Amino acid sequence: MPVSYKKLWKLMVDKNINKTELTHLAGISTNAMAKLGRNEDVRVNVLEKLCTTLDCKLDDIVEFVPDSEKDSSKEKSTGR
Repeated sequence: MPVSYKKLWKLMVDKNINKTELTHLAGISTNAMAKLGRNEDVRVNVLEKLCTTLDCKLDDIVEFVPDSEKDSSKEKSTGR
């Protein structure tokens, strides 16, 4: 199931903080921030550092989205 970090970007705007600042404050790598920007998986400790820094919960920054495109393509190929 794909991950979306749209909530993280919105929270950053609300708190008036940019990616560079958050990277330094949270003590995460620029590589981890780049993965977040591409909605790729990151380690749980990265998410924990972000939540601690932003004083929020995991569901305030991460959202799991259904992979409807893959599901519908499977149905077409199997004739469902």
